[in-house]
Amino acid sequence: MTVNLKLPPFPAVFLAIISVQIGAALAKSLFPALGAAGTSTLRVGISAIILFAFNRPNLRALSAVQWKAIIPYGICLGIMNGVFYLSLSRIPLGLAVALEFIGPLLLSVITSKSKLDYLWALLAVAGIALITPWNGKGTDLYGAAMALLAGGFWAGYIVLGQRTSAVIDGSKAVTVGMIFATLVILPFGIADGKLGNFTMDMVPSAIALGLLCSAIPFSLEINALKHISAKTFSILMSLDPAVGALCGLIFLKEFLSFSEWLAIALVITASLGATLTGKPEKQIIQ
Repeated sequence: MTVNLKLPPFPAVFLAIISVQIGAALAKSLFPALGAAGTSTLRVGISAIILFAFNRPNLRALSAVQWKAIIPYGICLGIMNGVFYLSLSRIPLGLAVALEFIGPLLLSVITSKSKLDYLWALLAVAGIALITPWNGKGTDLYGAAMALLAGGFWAGYIVLGQRTSAVIDGSKAVTVGMIFATLVILPFGIADGKLGNFTMDMVPSAIALGLLCSAIPFSLEINALKHISAKTFSILMSLDPAVGALCGLIFLKEFLSFSEWLAIALVITASLGATLTGKPEKQIIQ
C-alpha cells in the first residue's frame, strides 16, 4: 500500500495549502509544552514514520542519480520546517506565512524576467516594510528574520522537489526525503530538551500534525511538481498567506492589525501580478 495522492495539480496544491495551515495552527498550540524545535521534530519524525510504513520504499533499489536528488531535497525540507517553526514561536501565523512566501515569490520573479517583475518585487518589499518593527515595537524582528530565511529554503524546496520528482516516483521521494529531514531536525529537538514533556494524551495531536503538515501536503506537492513548472507552483501558492492568516484567526485567535493585513494583501497581489504578466514559463529541471 502506498500513499500516492495523485490529483490534478491545481486542486492538489490548494488542498496542500489548507492542510499545512491547519496543521501549523495545531502545531503552534503545542509550543508551550514542546517548544518550536520539539514540535518541529515531532512533525517531521512522525510524518517520516507514517510515510515509511505505508510506502515501504526499497532503499537498495535507488540509483546514484536518485540519491543525489533526494538527499539535498530532504535536507532542505528539514531546515525549512525547523526555521519556520522558530518564526511561529515569535510572530502570528499569518505574518510568518506572508514573510516566508517571499521566497517562492522571488523564485517566480527570477524565472519569469518580465519587465513588470520589478513592480511585483517592490510590492513584496513594501509588505515587508509594513510589518518591520522600525520603532523597536510591534513585529518581533527575530521571528520575521526566521520566516524570511524559511522562505529562502522554501524556494530551494520547490526547485529541488521538481528535480527530484523527475527521477523518482513522488511517494518514494517524499518518504525518503522525510527521513533525511528528520535526521537534520532531530539534534535540535533533542538539544532543546522539551521533547521529554511529550505525554500520551498528545498522541492524537502528534499524528494529526504529521499527516496535516507533512505527509499529506508534501505528497500532494511532489506529484503536482511533476506536471507543472516551479514558476506555476509558486504562483498557485499565492493563497498561502491569506489561508495562514485566516487559520491563525480561527484556530489561534490571532488578530492582525490593518497594516499587517495590508502587508499580506501586498504579498498576494505581487504573486498574482507576477502570474498574470509574466512571460511564458520554462522548466528549470537540469
